[in-house]
Amino acid sequence: MNIKLYFNTIKYLKTTQIYYRLYYALKKRFKIKKVLYIEKNSYDLALLPSIYMHKSYLGNKSFKFINITHKFDNKIDWNYSNYGKLWTYNLNYFEFLNQKYFTKNKGLELIYNYIDNLEDIKDGLEPFTISLRGLNWIKFLSYKKIKISKIDASLYAQYKILFNNLEYHLLGNHLLENAFSLMFGAYYFRDNNFYFKAKNILKKQLNEQILEDGAHFELSPMYHQLMLFRLLDIINLITLNSWKKDLEFLKFLKDKASLMVSFLEEVTFNSGEIALVNDSAINIAPSTKELIDYAKRLNIKPTKKELTCGYKMIKNRNYELFIDSCDIKATYIAGHTHSDLFNFLLNINGKEFLIDSGISTYEANDIRAYERSSKAHNCVVIDNKDIDKVWGAFRVANRAKVTKRLFKDGYILAEHNGYYKEYKTIHKREFQYDNSKIKIKDTLIGPKKEARLYLHFANDIKLNIKNNSILTDLGVEIKILSYNNFRMKNCYYSKEFNINIFSKCIEIDFKDAIELEILI
Repeated sequence: MNIKLYFNTIKYLKTTQIYYRLYYALKKRFKIKKVLYIEKNSYDLALLPSIYMHKSYLGNKSFKFINITHKFDNKIDWNYSNYGKLWTYNLNYFEFLNQKYFTKNKGLELIYNYIDNLEDIKDGLEPFTISLRGLNWIKFLSYKKIKISKIDASLYAQYKILFNNLEYHLLGNHLLENAFSLMFGAYYFRDNNFYFKAKNILKKQLNEQILEDGAHFELSPMYHQLMLFRLLDIINLITLNSWKKDLEFLKFLKDKASLMVSFLEEVTFNSGEIALVNDSAINIAPSTKELIDYAKRLNIKPTKKELTCGYKMIKNRNYELFIDSCDIKATYIAGHTHSDLFNFLLNINGKEFLIDSGISTYEANDIRAYERSSKAHNCVVIDNKDIDKVWGAFRVANRAKVTKRLFKDGYILAEHNGYYKEYKTIHKREFQYDNSKIKIKDTLIGPKKEARLYLHFANDIKLNIKNNSILTDLGVEIKILSYNNFRMKNCYYSKEFNINIFSKCIEIDFKDAIELEILI
């Protein structure tokens, strides 16, 4: 075991996380029995139409999650793990209850099946899984106007398990998901303990996790979409149901949602797709358009603010340029972080050109390691070392800090110290841009003078190298100045889980500094 690596990871955790990791480990050791049925009255909820979920139940015991389809021959195995944890979790979330045209009878059949097998369920009784399933069950039961005591008794018992096992050991989006769901449970069962616990967590965590420009602090546009979706559902719930009328709390939630909508608009390309930075993929969360339309139905308008987290989207008539100069904001829960400081994405006339390599898996394997690495992004890499020390499936040890950042019209400058500890070298990246040209200059400040720049292209871009230029079929030319040598290689990227798109990337070796001119 690499003690130094673990220390440099654990030192960023909060005391709360360490305490609850030990506390829950002891609880598990003593195997406290979980009660699976508790009689409790439920109450009808009024809800505006929400957002339909992606189709994942295909009928006849066939499910499709993260682009993997499986049909159960006999009975459904809710613990089925042949495709990894994420597939199993999705099976247990029950999001398919809220997909379009899902029938009442089919939903009840699957819920009863689940309840009858609950004693043997494993991953499905984890707090995060209970949170999503509980919320999805309540939405389904409310929309379909179902009231069945057996389901309510099981659901309430699951919420009691959640209430006693909130994910304080993880915090971040996990604790928010717990609180969003617990608020639904509070209204559905009119449980004051659930309500006040959920309200306190939401007020504290939304203040901490939603930055001043509206960004969710884990800085994944996909998770931002998910957290905004949950927040809009909570606003829907509280607005239309009078059990607890706290107008100040409702205003607080709406103000956060307004900021989050504004941020989401800023990190979404004209095509409707988000910038796939950090752990982000399409067809997991609701789309930006769906979320904006939902917000409008709830009378929530965006609160326009300049981005201050370090992201920047530049749009003009010819291109969209997204720049990532964000260091890690969620220091104690950095598992969805990639080592991608100063990465940038470029769309030309609405078409993907320079891309992020995305994600295809959450499994702890070589693919996950590559997809989080600096060389999988449009970054400068020294000695094949990552800017941030990402490791495992969701861990980060030493982290880079942005030491300087300047945004001006037509000019952006940023510096980071990710290579300073080992090489005493600072990386500076500068962007100069107008409607038809983007200049990108990378400079190494310090004794380490040799590095490599990676450029990743969309799969349908045809490249031709001529002298010191990269020519493309879009009529865009990239001139490379001050380089040692460069080469074209086969690469891949992933816009969705378990789907790899093969493409081309360019590796450019340079000394001291390198400059690109992108002529559009």
